[in-house]
Amino acid sequence: MDYDTELNIVNLFNDQGYLKIINCSLSFNLVILQHGSGYILLRSDPLSVILGVCSEETMAHLTWKKDLDTGIEVIDGQHKQIVNYINQLDDARVTKNRVVIAKVIDDTVDYTVSHFGFEETLIEDADYEFTRPHKRVHELFIKRVSEYKQRFDDGEDIADELHGLLSRWLFSHIQNDDAAYVPSVKTSLAKLEKNNKKQGFFSRSLKKFFG
Repeated sequence: MDYDTELNIVNLFNDQGYLKIINCSLSFNLVILQHGSGYILLRSDPLSVILGVCSEETMAHLTWKKDLDTGIEVIDGQHKQIVNYINQLDDARVTKNRVVIAKVIDDTVDYTVSHFGFEETLIEDADYEFTRPHKRVHELFIKRVSEYKQRFDDGEDIADELHGLLSRWLFSHIQNDDAAYVPSVKTSLAKLEKNNKKQGFFSRSLKKFFG
């Protein structure tokens, strides 16, 4: 489908409103529309064409909210990046392109594992009393996600399942498991800052897990 045809379809939707938006994917410039019993996949450029037909209600993206903030800037930044990866997976699954989906899955898993390692260093250094069970939660989650990845590598279409798991798990984990360690880590970081060691600690830890 060429650009002019796509633009005409979008204009028709705007004028007559009989095409139903199934999904919007701003990262990949995609819109899926339902027309009668069939579907239309638009790959539109410029992005404004899509913005003209996509509303907030049609987007399946996760949205970061203030109640997810831990107050630990580096951790909040990493959590937001994981949200970004989950949203990329939401976009990628629309394409049904296994190469695109594989890349997003790999990036998501790699970054999440690095985040877990960094986070565990923080709570261990803070002598957080529930470090071991927190690490166990991480281990079980990585095991489960790895199983999804193996199923994908074996040819299964697991993008929807994995996206659902990540979407449900992340915010719950932040608001419960992660929130519990915040006081201990903040106290530990305050001591490091007082002794002018905070920046060095962060530099070493970030380099170790993120390269």
